[in-house]
Amino acid sequence: MSEMRPWILSEVNYGYVKENSYEVAVLPLGATEPHNLHLPYGTDMYEGTVIGERICAAAHQQGAKVVLLPTMPYGTETNMNQFPLAMNVNPSTLFLLVTDLVKSLVESGIRKVVLLNSHGGNEFKPLLRELYGKTEAQLFLCNWFRILSPEDYHEIFEHMDDHAGEMETSLIMACQGHLVEKNADGTLYADAGSQRPMQFEALQKGWVSITRPWHLLTTNSGSGYPHASTAEKGEKLLEKITERLAKFLVELSAAEIDETFPFEKS
Repeated sequence: MSEMRPWILSEVNYGYVKENSYEVAVLPLGATEPHNLHLPYGTDMYEGTVIGERICAAAHQQGAKVVLLPTMPYGTETNMNQFPLAMNVNPSTLFLLVTDLVKSLVESGIRKVVLLNSHGGNEFKPLLRELYGKTEAQLFLCNWFRILSPEDYHEIFEHMDDHAGEMETSLIMACQGHLVEKNADGTLYADAGSQRPMQFEALQKGWVSITRPWHLLTTNSGSGYPHASTAEKGEKLLEKITERLAKFLVELSAAEIDETFPFEKS
C-alpha cells in the first residue's frame, strides 16, 4: 500500500487522480536568494513548501478537496543582482509561467487556485488584475508573511522582520533547522540585519517608494534582527498560519462558483 499523501500532487499517482477530483489547487511561490549569512538560499522555497503541506493536510483532514502543487523555487531578484546566485526571473516571465500553470489547472477541471507567495519580491496582484475575465479560474493571492496583525506578530516575536530576521529564522529553525548555520558557541552565524537609512523623509515614512537595491540597503542581505529566533517561535507561527489558511481552504473547497462568487448572495 502506497504511503502517498493524497493532497500533494508530486506524491499521488494517476490511478488516484483518475478516481478522485480536486476543487482547490495551492501553488507555493518561492525564490532562490541569500538570507543573511546563516539561512539557506532556498529559505523561501522551504517556507512555501512546509506551509503549503501543513495547510493542505489540515484542510484535507476536514474534508477539503485540495491539492498542493510543487513549489516554484525561483522568483524576482532584480534588486539583489549584486549578490551571487540570486536567481532572477523577471516579473513578466514569472507571470507567463503562472498563467500557463493556471491554464493547465482549468483544463484539469480545477477553477479555484490559491497563489501561496513566500517571497517579498514577487508581486502577483497585477497578474490577478490582468487575468480577471480572461480565465475561468478564480485566483486568490496569499502572501503568508503578511497574515498576522501587529498584535498577533508581537505575541510571538520581539523584532520586526523584513528578510532573514527573527520570524524567518524561527520558521526555518522549526522546519529545516539543520540548515541554519551557527558558530561554535551556538550563536547564529549572522550579522544584526541592520538597514542603511534612506536620506529622504518621504522614503523613510513610506510616502514614496523605490525598489530597494539590497547591496546598498544591507551588509550581508539580511534585513531584520535574527538573534532572538527559536524553533518554538517558528512552530507557533506555523500553528497560527495553519489554523487560518486551512479554514479558508475548507470553505473554498465547499463553495459553489456562481454569478456572485466569492461574494455573499444577496
